[in-house]
Amino acid sequence: MSRERWSREKFGATLRKTGQSSYHHQHPFHIAMNSGRLDRRAIRTWVANRFYYQANIPIKDAAILSNCPLREVRRRWLHRVIDHDGAEGDEGGIGAWLRLGEACGISRKRLLGHDDVLPGVRFAVDAYVNFARTQPWPVAVASSLTELFAPDLMAKRLEAFKQFYPWVKASGLEYFARRLVQAPRDSSEGLQLTLDHCNTPELQQAAVRALKFKCDLLWSMLDAIHTKTQAPE
Repeated sequence: MSRERWSREKFGATLRKTGQSSYHHQHPFHIAMNSGRLDRRAIRTWVANRFYYQANIPIKDAAILSNCPLREVRRRWLHRVIDHDGAEGDEGGIGAWLRLGEACGISRKRLLGHDDVLPGVRFAVDAYVNFARTQPWPVAVASSLTELFAPDLMAKRLEAFKQFYPWVKASGLEYFARRLVQAPRDSSEGLQLTLDHCNTPELQQAAVRALKFKCDLLWSMLDAIHTKTQAPE
């Protein structure tokens, strides 16, 4: 990569190109999911393993907050923890995913105990939390920019569940509907912070690597899930 600082426009374009070429919407598991080719075992395996990721998102975001010395940035980022952990009267995104699990026939106790989490998924998610704890906060923020590409995937997923997986109760699809609203807001916020605060050639390049790392991490999670669901029971 160039050692010169990119313009804001080129930096933004480089981030988008990196994400578009690596995002996990192209993974065979997602393609199979969105075309209705998964059985109940595969859906439940995905839900249970993805919950481990969902449960760690607010921990990751709290790690970013702990590394950020800028009050105005912390105030902007704090809502992400609340969005997932919830507040009084609202269980947040984690609660919505628990309801998805119940709609698929997985108990809350089993999900919260992470009884079905695959080693590859656990390793990937733990690596993401560790990344947020150890990297400069603007670089950790950049890793969240997979949200730029999430709304399209989320919309397809919501329609796929309604069309192909009617055995999943409609009450369990709330999380997907929530993220159709939250992801565009969050990605715009994250992109703005990345463009503003990754303001040296080194930080810009680290931001691009962080986004690629996150894309690879999400892909690796699906690799583990896909391998498990392809194997005979």
